[in-house]
Amino acid sequence: MAFLKFEDIDKSFGENNVISNFNLEVEKGRFIVLLGPSGCGKSTLLRMIAGLEKIDKGKILLENNLLNDLLPSKRQIAMVFQSYALYPHMNVFQNISFGLKTEKISKNEIIDKVIEAAKILKIEELLDRRPKELSGGQRQRVAIGRAITRNPKLFLFDEPLSNLDAALRSEMRVEISKLHKNLKSNIVYVTHDQIEAMTLADKIVIMNKGKIEQFGDPEDIYNNPRNIFVAEFIGNPKMNILKIERKDIINENTLKLFNKNIHFENTNFENEIYIGIRPEDISLENVSEISAEIKIDLIENLGSEKIIYTHVNGSEIRIKTTQNIKDKQITIYLPKNKLYLFDINRNRLKA
Repeated sequence: MAFLKFEDIDKSFGENNVISNFNLEVEKGRFIVLLGPSGCGKSTLLRMIAGLEKIDKGKILLENNLLNDLLPSKRQIAMVFQSYALYPHMNVFQNISFGLKTEKISKNEIIDKVIEAAKILKIEELLDRRPKELSGGQRQRVAIGRAITRNPKLFLFDEPLSNLDAALRSEMRVEISKLHKNLKSNIVYVTHDQIEAMTLADKIVIMNKGKIEQFGDPEDIYNNPRNIFVAEFIGNPKMNILKIERKDIINENTLKLFNKNIHFENTNFENEIYIGIRPEDISLENVSEISAEIKIDLIENLGSEKIIYTHVNGSEIRIKTTQNIKDKQITIYLPKNKLYLFDINRNRLKA
């Protein structure tokens, strides 16, 4: 039995349909990340789980209990927002314990729960401080602490790290991952940041225009993207995509790439197709018969890595390498076993 289940969910704002025929089943104890570009419907879906948005059509079930008409306070769900939403006139202890007081829990139990949450998040020494005396990372820990004390069945995180700088985001990713392992609870986490998704998730839901493009574990989505949208969305820099025109398709299993005929087994090329290759899979050493002389447009120095930008047949190519490049013109090699094939509809072909 699924712990969290979505059945035929539809949601519109006026004539704008933001969620369409959304179906998903989530197992108990999973860390699920909803990943996609702005406007794809991921935050709207999260708010429907929390009861902050009305469901137009379909069902959301938590442990087989229908959530649709339950008040947010009755759903046993805790939500952590992008904005910390802390009360500025209260100290950390009061902010964390605020929800518990409304549930008429005894004073001693409140103290125990707050101290336990503070220990988990390493903020015991901050309990007497006001929010204005805290850093962004500390404020986010307080917001998470407030959620922990409610002992919910499900945690919802809505882009909780987007207001933090890069160093704090990295630190908080580790803390949230540890939190999930310690609490063994279900988390649904919304982000547009693929690094957060890849490092945190047990399973990723790639969303686009209110629909699921692909659902799977991070490694499988990275290595086996279902279509070009997923292939380009996961990976940094994004996958290189080269369009192969109909005139460059020799027969049903042979095409011309960089003026060389490349043969693929078990294919059926009928029309123009697309070839994808990740920047880190392009080599500067002679490892393949597929090669091209390129002129370097730009080198982005990232310290231990370099990103080379160039153009081939009108398409921008990005190459990730650890080598120091001094020449303006170099030869690149594309290993055949690292190529991805996509059909005219931009869906993955198996080769």
